[in-house]
Amino acid sequence: IDPDPGRRLLIPSSDPGIEFLVVKPADVAVYVESGAADLGVTGTDVLRESDADVLEPLELGFGFCRLVVANPGTAPWPDLPGGKTARVATKYPRLAWRHFAEAGRPVEIIAVNGSVEVAPLLGLAHWIVDLVDTGNTLRANGLEARETILQVGAVLVANRAIQKLKLEEHLRLMRRLEKVVKE
Repeated sequence: IDPDPGRRLLIPSSDPGIEFLVVKPADVAVYVESGAADLGVTGTDVLRESDADVLEPLELGFGFCRLVVANPGTAPWPDLPGGKTARVATKYPRLAWRHFAEAGRPVEIIAVNGSVEVAPLLGLAHWIVDLVDTGNTLRANGLEARETILQVGAVLVANRAIQKLKLEEHLRLMRRLEKVVKE
């Protein structure tokens, strides 16, 4: 007897060849890259942050938003006295660092896991890098999006080796998913 079926993380489906694994979005690429799961669904934000070596065979057409650089005030880049390095708070330290490095802007990255928008208000950071849909949370906290780093959406990811070993099964499933995505 299953004491609490609502807490199960491995869920059977009506198709005996398919089971669903419930994990956090950041863990999807880990399970798929390692081969513990054949396929997964995650956002391009967490996928790019992880640098996982997986295939991305299908954009799923939902979860659209942007990863942006935002700061308070009107200045596009903080004018810091005495050669201080700007601090950037984010849940995406690798993407943020890469973005500022490519632009030739030295920054100190401060990794936080939630409520990134409050970091400039409390003096923790000059900038933030975070996901934005409407921008309402940014505006409510006196911030303005300055640059878009990445357009984000949900994608299907596949393990490279298993994709080859189970190609026919995967193609069949992909055709089914593509029909749903197009509807």
